Amino acid sequence: MKTLIRPAVSLFVVLSILVGLIYPMLTTGIGKVVFSDQANGSLIEKDHKIVGSSLIGQNFSGPGYFWGRPSATSPMPYNGLNSGGSNFGPSNPAQKAAVADRIKALHDADPSNTQAIPVDLVTASGSGLDPQISPAAINYQLQRVAKARNINPEVLKQLVAKYTEAPQLGIFGEARVNVLQLNLALDIQK
Repeated sequence: MKTLIRPAVSLFVVLSILVGLIYPMLTTGIGKVVFSDQANGSLIEKDHKIVGSSLIGQNFSGPGYFWGRPSATSPMPYNGLNSGGSNFGPSNPAQKAAVADRIKALHDADPSNTQAIPVDLVTASGSGLDPQISPAAINYQLQRVAKARNINPEVLKQLVAKYTEAPQLGIFGEARVNVLQLNLALDIQK
């Protein structure tokens, strides 16, 4: 029996060091060298201060800002510690009420806007943290933001085009706009 315990303990110690220390340190080191920005959280700085991450949405509610996709996280929106959707189906009364409230808020913010409201402005994603919205959602808000900031809508469209990301490799996903990056660029425009 003694002869079986010693090799088992030795194997446990060797594998713990290999898989628990060396492998994580090696993959982290490679990640920091090859994918430095992503490995460090894709943080965005403004005036040498971290203001967010390009991977996590933020709550913008002022009329002079583009609003992102609603967040279903609690106790606050875009809470990375509580990532997850509401898990409400389309026929759930709570989901219907939430969507109706969001539609009302969009109409109240810009009563003259008669465009169809893009779905990503009234429904939360599966993670509740999406940092991007569709170009259609940006275009829906363009006149409100241009009016609030007293910016020519054509100038604003050019800025939006600059921050519109194409589908990955040209075929995967859809075009999208990172709301935080666009709103920070708007603040610089002042």
